[in-house]
Amino acid sequence: MLFLRRRLVSLLVAAVSVPTLLAGCQTPAAAPSLEARSDPAGAPSIARGPFVAAANPLAVEAGMKVLRRGGSAVDAAVAVQAVLGLVEPQSSGLGGGAFLMSYEAKTGRITAYDGRETAPASATPELFYEDGEPLPFIDAILSGRSAGAPGAVAMLAMAHQDQGRLAWRDLFDDAERLARDGFVVSPRLAGMINGSSPQAKTRWATALFTGPDGRRYRTGDVMRNPAYARTVQALATEGPGVFYGGRIGREIARTVAEGPRPGGLTEADIAAYRPLRRDALCRPYRIYVICVPPPPSSGVALLQFLAMAEHTPDIRKGADSPEAWVAFGRLQRLMYADRDRYVGDADFVGVPVAGLLDPAYVAQRAALVPEIDGPVPAGAPPGSPPRSADATAEPGGTSHMVIVDADGNAVSMTTTVESIFGDGRVVEGFFLNNQLTDFSFTPTEDGRPAANAVAAGKRPRSSMTPVLILDQQGRLVGAIGSPGGSSILAYVAKALVGMIDWNLPVQEAIALPNLVVRGGSVGADTAQIPPDIAQALGAAGMGLRSNATETSGLHGAMWRDGRWDGGADPRREGVAVSEAP
Repeated sequence: MLFLRRRLVSLLVAAVSVPTLLAGCQTPAAAPSLEARSDPAGAPSIARGPFVAAANPLAVEAGMKVLRRGGSAVDAAVAVQAVLGLVEPQSSGLGGGAFLMSYEAKTGRITAYDGRETAPASATPELFYEDGEPLPFIDAILSGRSAGAPGAVAMLAMAHQDQGRLAWRDLFDDAERLARDGFVVSPRLAGMINGSSPQAKTRWATALFTGPDGRRYRTGDVMRNPAYARTVQALATEGPGVFYGGRIGREIARTVAEGPRPGGLTEADIAAYRPLRRDALCRPYRIYVICVPPPPSSGVALLQFLAMAEHTPDIRKGADSPEAWVAFGRLQRLMYADRDRYVGDADFVGVPVAGLLDPAYVAQRAALVPEIDGPVPAGAPPGSPPRSADATAEPGGTSHMVIVDADGNAVSMTTTVESIFGDGRVVEGFFLNNQLTDFSFTPTEDGRPAANAVAAGKRPRSSMTPVLILDQQGRLVGAIGSPGGSSILAYVAKALVGMIDWNLPVQEAIALPNLVVRGGSVGADTAQIPPDIAQALGAAGMGLRSNATETSGLHGAMWRDGRWDGGADPRREGVAVSEAP
């Protein structure tokens, strides 16, 4: 991929106040939009689909079929997820969790659906301890202890109940057909099946990925998964109850209870799982309003990054500016320091959301940017409780989709089984998550609790940050999101800066080199960063190393000139497809 050198196109921005930000995430009336867009009759254009961007063309086509039949964006999300769990099982699936941001065009209402997994009733802060010491991380992942009660299916069922248009039973046809008749194994899936991940080598994964000829599937092979076909058929005809209190839930509990290191997730834990509707967090950025899920998502950290960026003039110098990239890395250090210290499940711990976004605190943190040349300590936002340092390791195994239907309703959804192939355990054709390893392995330090310590029924902190972008009238103008473990925040921030500050087409913003700066760790797409920028980063204490975390898988779009300017990450296999309504 060529690094894109583009001059910043200045935005003529008047000072606009958004006095009350989104009670219930509905944008109040404001001054006329600074992004003038009109249809031929002179009325403001409405961002409509059909539009789908996701990580596999088969999943995108499943979503488009639903939209062509008059389905809603949420209907299409159900179909896309069902196919992704089959053709991209390393990243997401029925055994995982998700966050879904929905926009309803008729009312302007934004809802944050929380389908994050929960810890079982038996969980304690020492869940991953043996003999008084934390387990090695990979041993924890492969154990039965790592699986939380799956949330993706329940969350999608809740969203469908609220906003579905087609019958639930009619949303799984493509997934069932592909599982029964077979699909062509993609290069990325084949690489994961035959790669170094221990989860791909478990007895469960080996049985799933061994073909009739006795060898593991390779690129171009046709893979069938009859167990998955039966699962989605049951889900279609019996509804989500087959997971939550039904036979599939029983099979999940039975599999988790097997060795090595059996887990405590029970059938009762799974049956008791409840997804949540939450108010989204929305804040202005430049001429837009950015909306994200609240904790346990880390969306508040992304909003803090953007708020600090508004105090950092160098960030606007453009994609070819060394100063802009140095500012981008320094802002990340501040963002991650505060996120790692304070963000957790707000139903269990106090998360100082208002303090992290407090204008005076944001300005105070942003004032540090010019002098940062290494890791920075967490700040003390207003209302912050004493918290210990974080000891959370967050690998990647995630996917993102953006969907807009013909009426302008939209979904931005990030979905995951946590690590590559989750915990490596397969139930009825799908992988279980290892989401509980997203908790901090060290629950306290010097008597201070970690915000992200394990507790029964608690949701682990997540870096998943699906974004919706509005104009100042509260109209949808864009969406973006990415997989990437803890790097998700850096990837999404890069895309937003590219699209908004550097005025790049969405595909170009997504394709920009990745730079992830978290504490003393610096990862980057080193081969794609020009020497002058690499030199400037090194002089600012950000010597480049290859990115060791999961690469990005950004999917997004902006409504520009009466059409969707969409993009899919070239580092993955996804596509972005738009059709005339």
